[in-house]
Amino acid sequence: MPPVPAEPGPPPGTPDHGRSAGRGRPAAHGRPAGGGPADPAEGQARGAGRLSGPLFRDEQPEPAPPGVTETVVLRAISDDAAPAPAPGHGTPPHPGAPVHPAPPANHLAAGQPRFVPSSLPGQETPVAAQPAPQPQPRKQRGGRNLQAAIGVGVGLGAVIIASLFVVKALFLVVVMAAVAVGVWELTSRLAERKQIKAPLVPLVVGGIAMVATGYWSGIQWAAASLALTGLAVMVWRMAEPPEDYLRDITAGVFTAFYVPFLATFVAMMLAADDGPQRIVLFLIVTICSDTGAYAVGYKFGKTKLAPTISPGKTREGLAGGIGLSMLAGALLMELIIDGGSWWQGLILGGCAAVTATLGDLGESMIKRDLGIKDMGTLLPGHGGIMDRLDSLLPTAPVVWLLLAAFVGS
Repeated sequence: MPPVPAEPGPPPGTPDHGRSAGRGRPAAHGRPAGGGPADPAEGQARGAGRLSGPLFRDEQPEPAPPGVTETVVLRAISDDAAPAPAPGHGTPPHPGAPVHPAPPANHLAAGQPRFVPSSLPGQETPVAAQPAPQPQPRKQRGGRNLQAAIGVGVGLGAVIIASLFVVKALFLVVVMAAVAVGVWELTSRLAERKQIKAPLVPLVVGGIAMVATGYWSGIQWAAASLALTGLAVMVWRMAEPPEDYLRDITAGVFTAFYVPFLATFVAMMLAADDGPQRIVLFLIVTICSDTGAYAVGYKFGKTKLAPTISPGKTREGLAGGIGLSMLAGALLMELIIDGGSWWQGLILGGCAAVTATLGDLGESMIKRDLGIKDMGTLLPGHGGIMDRLDSLLPTAPVVWLLLAAFVGS
């Protein structure tokens, strides 16, 4: 109901001065507010034809005399207060008219605005209806687009298989391209998040040289290429001011070791006579480690493996990844590797699962330090190239070493 304007009180000095002015109460002896002549008959007739009380006043208040100040206290607005009844509801317009009950406070017809009391007496301010909150879309586990991730994974697998079994040198080109993109992603994130300027040009050139020399000449030439790349990083950085020189070249040497040098062991596995089969074994045991850890951890995972580094990993998931990787290693060593045995595959699969998990945790540490979720956006559903190489890179030297010990290089 709109607030009722207060009645002006009598001037100071009159007998009625000091009474409850502004409360909307009729003056004493039935006199109308404003001080007219009292008419008892008229007052009785009027009272019989209308409701009485301080909330049902028909009289219009007269303007207050100059110099008189009144304070009107309005009722506080709350959500439980019902809006003022519309004409035709609540108080009948004349005696004998039917009374229609007012609609509930929380009931509004479609498109009907809601009214709240205004600061001016007798007026109301419409409030636009608030739209109903829309349900938030459910996020997929890990924040990944599963369909895109599967599609990209199938496409990468087709490229790898085609390059492996058609011409081995094509797979070497794939490795070089992955190394170049991985170096670019890592150095770009270091520059963006930490202002670390690791020289990109000597790292990319030196990384490609490491992979090529490892494939054609072996580990000695690959190690020499790593050393020369480190020297090139130091010289290249001298062209800029000396501030943060040590920090930048340290990041450059780390990048040279982490991405291209570890990838060189993949090229050395490829150089063997049964190189394609060894690459397939290496890829499958690593993928089984990730897949088994995800599946078992999703279903049975309860104990966190490293909550401060990767909260999603569990010890149960690690056990599942090791078991599936060992099973895949035993089958593949027996079936596709000449001179291989199932027990050798068990050892190889177990070691590969451990190093793959450590590699994943290592890159998670890097990304947490940088404050990022992914290293890049090149692969939809996966992130960047480095987000797929995180478990493969540290596993490559372990698989290469075990295969060389079991069946020769």
